[in-house]
Amino acid sequence: MSYYADQDAAGRFGTDAFYAAIGRAFVAMCAVVPLLFVIEALDVFLRLGLDYSLGILPYHVEGLDGIVFAHFLHADWDHLYGNSIPLILLGTFVLAAGGKRFIWSTALIMAVSGVGVWFTGSPDTVVVGASGVIFGYLGLLFTRGIVERSWWNLGVVLLIGLLYGWSLLGILPTNSSISWQGHLFGLIGGAVAAILFRRRSPAVGHVAD
Repeated sequence: MSYYADQDAAGRFGTDAFYAAIGRAFVAMCAVVPLLFVIEALDVFLRLGLDYSLGILPYHVEGLDGIVFAHFLHADWDHLYGNSIPLILLGTFVLAAGGKRFIWSTALIMAVSGVGVWFTGSPDTVVVGASGVIFGYLGLLFTRGIVERSWWNLGVVLLIGLLYGWSLLGILPTNSSISWQGHLFGLIGGAVAAILFRRRSPAVGHVAD
């Protein structure tokens, strides 16, 4: 079976390859998230102050490195707990579509979300957390469902919406401590990633007899 046939089978809901891809992706995400807990534990118990040294500081040059690192940091344990389950769920379905697509999509989401926060966030704040990536995965799955005509991707978005619908309000400007900019730009980054890294059918050539 060719590479494209394998990928096509893994992308079809209900096939053995589909369920195998979901299973592998779930295990991988369950292994990744604990790393965030390790980082938070080191930051808390060793008092490293990573949130301030590696978080995004809008409009400040010294806060530019946060565009990369802020997504791995959290304000406190409750913040991390709140992000863990949706990160695992959404990340599983994004990763199941292919490792390379997952890596490139995640990198783009982090960049768009981070840059968006740096340019539009409040200059007297420090922004950390994986929420931008979570909203990015949400935007990616929704847009992928449309551009790739994948109903199961749209079904995942609907399920997450039913479970965490209240949190979707996080893309709207509020006076709370939530970075709506990170959520909004993450969502946009996910939509762009779904279009740029969409699954393409292999070109079919003609062979003369």
